Amino acid sequence: MSAPVSAHVSAQYPVARPRRLRRGPAVRRLVQGNRLHAADLILPMFVKEGLTEPQPVASMPGVFQHTRDSLRKAAHEAAEAGVGGLILFGIPAVKDARGSAADDPDGILQQALRDVNAEVGDSLVVLADTCLDEFTDHGHCGILTPSGDVDNDATLERYASVAVAQAEAGAQMVAPSGMMDGQVGAIRTALDAAGHAGVPILAYSVKYASAFYGPFRDAAECAPQFGDRSTHQQDPAGPLDEALREVRLDLAEGADAVMVKPAGAYLDVITRVRAEVDVPVAAYQVSGEYAMIEAAAANGWIDRDRMIHESLVAIKRAGADLILTYWAVEVARGL
Repeated sequence: MSAPVSAHVSAQYPVARPRRLRRGPAVRRLVQGNRLHAADLILPMFVKEGLTEPQPVASMPGVFQHTRDSLRKAAHEAAEAGVGGLILFGIPAVKDARGSAADDPDGILQQALRDVNAEVGDSLVVLADTCLDEFTDHGHCGILTPSGDVDNDATLERYASVAVAQAEAGAQMVAPSGMMDGQVGAIRTALDAAGHAGVPILAYSVKYASAFYGPFRDAAECAPQFGDRSTHQQDPAGPLDEALREVRLDLAEGADAVMVKPAGAYLDVITRVRAEVDVPVAAYQVSGEYAMIEAAAANGWIDRDRMIHESLVAIKRAGADLILTYWAVEVARGL
């Protein structure tokens, strides 16, 4: 009986040495399997009604609540850097229980959508976050029942109206983030009925009730005034099958792309979702991830630039096609 092929090969040839392909920068670059591209990056941006100058977010160094003018300038810089998209979050001057400013044609987010589209045209994709928490006086993602619970179906009606208002203001993609059951279907039906069948939906399909969102709530001024969001966002310790079920439901309702949020602590989820679907998969590198690296860098504990790049490559390697990151412009310029 002849010897196995593997034994025959090893008898004739030296053992392979993987280090040969790591000898220098040019070789390593040639064989890289995971590459970041500027067009894969989406920059989250905040615009606040009534500001006369941009306001820094204390817990997120380098991130600002923008005026309409500074937002236009920042959007132009992102387009010049080659960033693939922007996602806008609006902070109104007046909030109420139903988030009335969210679908007001003259509300801050709709004004910002028109401003940014006029500034950048088709050079990048302008997305709108479709939720209510930035607009409600209680800070929750929907309409509340008398007992203080989020009313799923009443909230769907508001999301549908908000998505239509955003599309009419020029949103090239809407991104429902509230984690209400049926939100994608309600929004898809409303967009189609209003003549916006061409506007895609990037669904926050897998969004965890995470401790990593704290700095974002400073930036968007949307911290819940009581309770938390554990009744509608997913349990970080929950089964992976739950995440996949949420993805399947959103796709069945008409989602064009799906998102996992946060990114860094849920790389395994990104990988499983990527294997499950045949649509683009996005991952949101959230405010807590950003703030931790910036804080450690400010103390001189880490190599900031290397850690930013490594964190993004890890998200890409896990399977994300698109990455929402507050470093989008900085990273895009360096690629």
